[in-house]
Formats: sequence, C-alpha cells, structure tokens
Amino acid sequence: MATMVLSRPLSGTCQTLLLFLLLVCCVLSPVSQGQQFLLRVQPQDPVLPAGGSLVVNCSTECPNPKLIILETSLLKKPVGVGPGWAAFQLINVTSDSRVLCAGFCNGFQMISSSNITVYRFPDQVELAPLPPWQPVGKNLTLRCQVAGGVPRSELTVVFLRGEEELSRQRVAGEPAQVEVEVTATVLVSRSDHGASFSCHTELDLRPQGLGLFENTSAPHQLRTFALPRTLPHLVAPRSLEVGTSRQVTCTLDGLFPSSEAQVQLALGDQMLNPAVTRHGDRLMARTTVTARADQEGPQEIVCNVTLGGETRESRENLTVFSFLGPILNLSESSAPEGSIVTVTCMAGARVNVLLDGVSAAAPGQPAQLQLNATEVDDQRSFFCSAILEVDGEIFKRNTSVQLRVLYGPKIDRANCPERLKWKEKTKQVLQCQARGNPAPQLHCLQKDSNLEVPIGIPVFVKLRYNGTYHCQAASSRGTYTLVVVMDVQGRNHPFVTIFMAVLVIVGLVTVTVALKYLYGAKRRGIYKVNQESSSLPLTSMRPMEAVAEEPSAAG
Repeated sequence: MATMVLSRPLSGTCQTLLLFLLLVCCVLSPVSQGQQFLLRVQPQDPVLPAGGSLVVNCSTECPNPKLIILETSLLKKPVGVGPGWAAFQLINVTSDSRVLCAGFCNGFQMISSSNITVYRFPDQVELAPLPPWQPVGKNLTLRCQVAGGVPRSELTVVFLRGEEELSRQRVAGEPAQVEVEVTATVLVSRSDHGASFSCHTELDLRPQGLGLFENTSAPHQLRTFALPRTLPHLVAPRSLEVGTSRQVTCTLDGLFPSSEAQVQLALGDQMLNPAVTRHGDRLMARTTVTARADQEGPQEIVCNVTLGGETRESRENLTVFSFLGPILNLSESSAPEGSIVTVTCMAGARVNVLLDGVSAAAPGQPAQLQLNATEVDDQRSFFCSAILEVDGEIFKRNTSVQLRVLYGPKIDRANCPERLKWKEKTKQVLQCQARGNPAPQLHCLQKDSNLEVPIGIPVFVKLRYNGTYHCQAASSRGTYTLVVVMDVQGRNHPFVTIFMAVLVIVGLVTVTVALKYLYGAKRRGIYKVNQESSSLPLTSMRPMEAVAEEPSAAG
C-alpha cells in the first residue's frame, strides 16, 4: 500500500523554472537525441474549475523505465505507480499551470509537459447605476463592472436593453483578480423611457468540451426626458387690487414625459395651489390668485417647471394696490330750504377724483362744492368718479349720493284750476296735487259744510258738491291753501224746461197752420176741374185747342 505524501517545490516558482530549464537542456543534449521511447502526460492540456483537483498520469512504453516523476508548482501527492507509469493528484488548482513528467529509459532521459487551464466564473457582474434622468437625444454610457472570471480570453460582456443586444465586448485585463469596467454607448430616444438595461458575461468553454456559462447583472430602469429650451408661457395680471382675485395660467409645450413634470406657481413668497392638466406634451397650470393687504407693492408671479432635474422658469411683474373710495359725503343729507350744503368727495393716495365735473386740485386731494339748497335741489344726485392709474392700467370707480331738501307744501294752480264746471250725475276726478318735503296731506273742503271731495279718484257728481272749496296742503313745514269754485249744473234746469216748452208750442202751431193750408189748397183745386169739364172729359180738349188755333194759321 502506497503512502500519500504531499510535496511542495523546494523554493517555489523559481526552483520550478530552474528545474524546467535543466530538463530542457537534457532533452536537447546529444545523449537524449538517441531516445527511442516517449513519456506521455495525461490528461493533455486539461481545463478545470478553480480550486479543483486533478490526477495526472505519466506513462511510457519503455520496458524498464527509471525514476518517473512529476514536476509542478502545485500541491501534489502520489496516488499510484506501476510498470511504466506513475500517477499524481494535484490538489486545489487555482491558477493556470504547466506540469512536467520526467523519467529515464536505458540511460536516456524522457520528458513531456501539459498545460493546465483553470476557469472561474466572475465574482461580480454589475451594471453601474444609471443617471436619475437622461436627456433625449444624448449619448448614454453604460458601464459594466466585472470582477474575476477566467480565462479572460474566453470572457465576453454583453449589454442588453430588455432582451435586445446592444454591444458585445471581450474582457481584457490580467490578473483575473483585477476588477474591469467595460463600457458601451447608446443614443437615447423617447422609446427608452422606462426601458430596462443590464449586462451579462459569457464564459465560453465550449471549445474545451464544457459549455457556455452566463452571469447577468441586476437590471436598471432608465428614465428619459425632453425639456424645451423655451420658457413657460405665463399669463398674469399686471396689477391686482387687495382683496380681489384674478386667474393665472402657465403653459409649456414640448415636455416629455409631461406626466413627470412638476410645476409651481407663487406670488412673492406665497405658494399657490394650481390645477394642473396635461395633454400629450403640453402642460398647463391654472390657479386663482387673491392679493393680500400685506403684499401691497411690487411683486412677482413665478412659474417654475421642473423635469429631469432641469428647470424652466418665467416671471411676471405684478403690482398689488389698494383702491379706497371714492367716498362721497354731504354736510347735511336732509337740508332745510335755504341752508348751505357742502358736498365732499375723497379717495386714497394717488387717486384723482371728479365731483360733478369738478376735479380735485391734485391726486389724493378731495373735490368739494357748495350750494344754497332750494326746492329744485330736492332729490338731486351728486356723482363722484375716482380714477387710479397702476402700471399703465386705468381703474375707475363711481359713487353717488342724493340730497333731500326740506321745504313747505305748495299747490300748483296748473294742476288745480280756480273754477271747475261739472255736470250732475257724471263721474269726475279732482286733479289737485301738492308737493313738499316731507310730503304734505291735501284736503279739499267745502267752505260752509266742510264737505270733502276726494282727490285723485273718480267721484259721482251731486248737486250738493256745488260751492266754494278750500284745498289745503299741510306738513310739518307749514300749510298752503288754494280756493277752488265748483259749479255743478243740474240735468233739469228751469231754463231748459221753458225752452223745451216753447219749442213744443211753436211746433204745434206750425203743424196746425201747415195742415190748414194744405186742406184749403186741396179744396180749390177740385172746384176748377169740375167747372171746365162740365160737358166734356179732359181728354177732349185737344181737338178744341186745334180748332181754336186754325184762324191764326189762316190769317
């Protein structure tokens, strides 16, 4: 039974190289040229995983070989020996090595070698993090970091977009422990937004009869964006009165993806809360801004659109102002007739006021006028206009006030005639009207009986309404009396009766005379006819007339 012994090189790599050179010299010596038998090494040029073990067999057909040995820098131990062969086990092979089998046959030295190739999968295959945002139309550099992996000559890095192969490159660099970075460049388009990128390694040992070994990195998702160079279109008022509200809109076209864009609107240091709508590559933010008293003065409306870590910003100047007034006052809102009334109109600073066409002396100054109140001024309206210019914009406000003049009652004779003629049993309206402030009470009373005739409403006229009336208007400011004579004519007046009787008598006399005349005429006409026709009818008179005319004809 053979004893397993681990042997190490006497002095590491240097001694192995020295021994190798000595053996080569022996092979090339004139003595070795006469060698007739070969020494074989099996397996020839093997490939094994790093850290693996391998049994190497040195054999020859020499009938009586001597001193068959294996020279290597690797850990080894004899595992068997026999006529013409010897076997050794190599333990924990971690790197590529060359082994030598040597021996003697009939005094001749035999030597043969074999190369051991070690393969190791990469310890690390990692795609470097992608930028948070990548502009569309720009080149993106993909970086794949590979640590380990041998043999490097058979190691390839492949860059992938999803399942699509973008680039394939050999991994260079020795020793294998060195971390290598392999790069590839891709032109980014909109279609790359949300795409997954990765890299993987391929260790191709198929020529050595093994296989293709792959190792893939974790994928990274790319976020692309397009942000135009143009600034947002900001529509905002140039001025805004304290307490009032106006709409502000901010629009930007050409955004991709618009759903990822962030927009902010602010008035000075006041952040606004816009409603944001997106349609395709278009973004619109709309809000209503209300000016506060503490913001009075020059301000800025700011619209800020952010996408992909880049910002586009627009600003518009805005003036917040106060517009007080106009305030229109009367020294007396109800003034007695004949009193002096002062009308004053005022407004805030920088405001021009115009009172009934009279302008103030200067902006911010009041406008004023005075009048002696008369009846004509009762219910008179005074108008005041306030005009303020802010950043080229004109603002106008108007107000009015009405004056009440207190004066005594009056009755216009034009509306209340001095004499009225009405017929009995007809409907009539007494139109008398009184004016005054306060409004007076008007009553028309018959002088003797105090009979009152209603005013302004239809009344059925009676004979007792005939007479003289006192129409009196009364208020707290005094009284006013007007005399009206009402002449009521009855429907059966004596004069009318007499006149009608005379007409009847005259008519009867006329009829009687006419009848007598007609009767007498009739009687006279009958007598004459009867006398002329006593012997002959009327028709026989024609021949007689002809006979009478004949003498005239002869003569």
